[in-house]
Amino acid sequence: MMDKMSIYADGLDHAECVAWHPDGSLWAGGEAGQIYRIDPDTREPRVVASTGGFILGIAFSPDCSWMLVCDLGQHCLWRLDIQTFELTLFAKGVEGHDFQIPNFACFDRKGNVYVSESGAFREVNGKILRFGPTGKGAIWQDGPFNFANGMALDAREEYLYVVCSFLPGIERVRILEDGSAGDREVFATLPETVPDGMAFDADGGLWVSCYAPNKLYRITPDRQVQLMADDWEGHTLANPTNIAFGGAHFDQLFTANLGRWHLTKIDIGVKGLKLPCHL
Repeated sequence: MMDKMSIYADGLDHAECVAWHPDGSLWAGGEAGQIYRIDPDTREPRVVASTGGFILGIAFSPDCSWMLVCDLGQHCLWRLDIQTFELTLFAKGVEGHDFQIPNFACFDRKGNVYVSESGAFREVNGKILRFGPTGKGAIWQDGPFNFANGMALDAREEYLYVVCSFLPGIERVRILEDGSAGDREVFATLPETVPDGMAFDADGGLWVSCYAPNKLYRITPDRQVQLMADDWEGHTLANPTNIAFGGAHFDQLFTANLGRWHLTKIDIGVKGLKLPCHL
């Protein structure tokens, strides 16, 4: 699959996150708080806002009117208006918990947003928070998770899948009919890796990017782990963190590369599972 990879945009400040907007633009964040919009025609990164922190996960609201921004440096969540680029504070935590490492955000079709709290580095105390459409939040699953990181909902929104970077592997939590957290289980393990981001394809395959080593996996619905790419040189995949499907036919996978200054495009030829903002 290495022959299907190319550098899509360059000149970013160690992007950890990436998200694809239905207008064709690609968005990312920088380690000094920059929020980038990459025009599909020029592919030039443009800083549209800055928090002065360190941007981790970003996610578009279901109607694409705003973006939720996870900020490691400021230990908070921001709301970015997509039209005006105005930043407003969304949350510094919930009752009983102040953010340490708000890592990733994932919206469901009802407008709820799940946020992973990684917890203290090398301490197993991560958890999942959830905020409703009104912005009111609470601890949804108290964990503890071994560094909760990227997340994804399956097509039926029956499970929330959570990367646990130092497990290392993927856990999943059942979402009950009333929206509360149900049973939790290990879905797959990835020994001797540090998984970071993930995204479902339309066939139910779960793509997982690893910060180390520079590998990309696909986990089938029956939990078979397939190695899809291994960039041992670390030039095209350079500590890949978050990933996102996009493109005109929604069959390209984009990766952020925390170790360098570019975003990678992979022409995988498999359609991604559309997020609520893409419906």
